[in-house]
Amino acid sequence: MLVNTRNMLRKAKEEGYAVPQFNINNLEWTKYILEVCEECKSPLILGVSEGAVKYMGGYKTVYSVVIGVMSDLNITIPVALHLDHGKSIDYCKKAIENGFTSVMIDSSSYPLDENIRITKDVVAYAHSKGVTVEAEVGHIGGIEDDINGDNVYAKVGDCIKLVTETGVDSLAPAVGSVHGLYEGEAKIDLERIRLISEAVKIPLVLHGGTGIPDQTIIDCIQVGISKINVNTELQVAWAKEIRLFLNNNQSVYDPRKIIGSGSDAIKKVVRDKIILFKSHNKA
Repeated sequence: MLVNTRNMLRKAKEEGYAVPQFNINNLEWTKYILEVCEECKSPLILGVSEGAVKYMGGYKTVYSVVIGVMSDLNITIPVALHLDHGKSIDYCKKAIENGFTSVMIDSSSYPLDENIRITKDVVAYAHSKGVTVEAEVGHIGGIEDDINGDNVYAKVGDCIKLVTETGVDSLAPAVGSVHGLYEGEAKIDLERIRLISEAVKIPLVLHGGTGIPDQTIIDCIQVGISKINVNTELQVAWAKEIRLFLNNNQSVYDPRKIIGSGSDAIKKVVRDKIILFKSHNKA
């Protein structure tokens, strides 16, 4: 049974660890990730981008795949199905109507007041359905962005205003991370995370978890991060193994063998991240 993120993130915040969000792109990734998280008894947020929703066939298909795999694998851990970077109220509503238990409304490209207005509408609808909402303040960039620019850092006052006026459940403030692979060193503002965490009191989310040094991840958790998103690292690890397999097995055409050759690589990333996100927790 799917759950929303409220209890799992509150527990993580209280006990000082981070819940992983692993993004899925197909049936196989869903299976691999669920198997490892069940083995490790780790709560899990399965993230699905709008692009992945379209690729997999639609919201109903994604929901059906996740529910079916969870049932067949006898999954007992808390699992949330989360729309990652929903760009509109309509996208969030469609996800909720089709069984998603958590949504992210990303209106961070708008001025703060418009971000608040859109987020508030999503929160009102989602909460009426028992669904949790994540919002973004500031700009969490991509690899094309200047990670030294002021636009990649959220203002504490803006975070307080959005959380107070919307009632959102978790917040992804821009703190220097980027989506994709880093060019150079990640410049994470730990003091900003601490100040925002102390001010808003709700769980904070770190996007762009790929490529950030392990110690920096631990530091982020210690100053207030309760959820960390991982996507690119899974893609890179999987693609590397698939290429190696195809280069060494050019006569193989069975898609199960080809796709499955990347399973161990994905499982290793998932297992390593679960351990890392709890490694500093002394509770």
